[in-house]
Amino acid sequence: MMTKRVRVLVVDDSALVRQAISHGLNQDPSIEVVGQAVDAFMARDLIVRLRPDVVTLDVEMPRMNGVEFLRRLMPQYPLPVIMVSSQTRAGCRVTIEALEAGAVDFVTKPSGMGIGLEQMLVELREKVKIAAAVDVSHWRKRRDVLPRIVKRKPMTLNRTGDLLVAIGASTGGTEATRKILSQLPEGFPGIVITQHMPPGFTSMYAESLDRSCPLKVREAHNGDRVAPGQVLLAPGGKHMRVVRRNGGGWEVVCREGELVSGHCPSVDVLFESVARAARAKAIGVILTGMGQDGADGLLAMARAGARTIGQDRQSCVVYGMPKVAHEKGAVQKLVPLANIPEVLVRLVAEGDHG
Repeated sequence: MMTKRVRVLVVDDSALVRQAISHGLNQDPSIEVVGQAVDAFMARDLIVRLRPDVVTLDVEMPRMNGVEFLRRLMPQYPLPVIMVSSQTRAGCRVTIEALEAGAVDFVTKPSGMGIGLEQMLVELREKVKIAAAVDVSHWRKRRDVLPRIVKRKPMTLNRTGDLLVAIGASTGGTEATRKILSQLPEGFPGIVITQHMPPGFTSMYAESLDRSCPLKVREAHNGDRVAPGQVLLAPGGKHMRVVRRNGGGWEVVCREGELVSGHCPSVDVLFESVARAARAKAIGVILTGMGQDGADGLLAMARAGARTIGQDRQSCVVYGMPKVAHEKGAVQKLVPLANIPEVLVRLVAEGDHG
């Protein structure tokens, strides 16, 4: 008995791109492209008529761009959406806005139609199948795109500079991380984050987080100091490691390298470095994402004495990375996304020994 195929609507103003994406998706027997749209208005009509399971959506389109379409679509007709983005500065910016507006994930268009196209299509096929299982019903009738920032009393613990929080995430992690950071108080211990993203997107994502969180957020650079009240995001295309500074504290090393656990930046690389540099002075958090990147690194952190948290199944967009980490014994506590900020504040308070 054949499994039900994932029905996809392809939306792009370029006929060449629509044809390439449709042909590439149809190569997978578990996917069926049921329609193509040249703009948001045609897409709206086809969504109502065809009821696709997943939509692939061009970021930059005439008359109405992808993010504006999403902002109108999701509160009325929530569907899993994969953005197809260019790597221009404008494309990166709008893609980050689209993730804020409800898109499940994104892929980047290659510069040419050769080998880069096939790599993109492999990635898109995988993400379409994952997106089909994602529940986006919570976006129905939703009006607040960004999480509300809770003004908490700044942390005045004696030794927040002696503690470090490391976070790893993939699919669905952009908004999960935003929700966590928006609830943490000023003066919170230094945070380092690896989110699976290509070059160009991480700087835009960091700027977006910085605007919506009480902490200072920026893309990391080699030699940056890990400091209370500051969040460092691993740059796309580079592994970020934490090392001990001369005189105390920590700094980050950001360098290009081979893929680790299928990614660069890799969560495993970050977590394993934190295990070595910070040991029991660290808290590790693994969030939603497909695959198993971060599981071994989080286990290394736990064995070094760190406290470890995994996002629970019910609140994950994709319960992959936390699931594998939990199965390996790396996760000491599974926590719903909404409760992670409170748990982190409590763990930091418990770790402050004055």
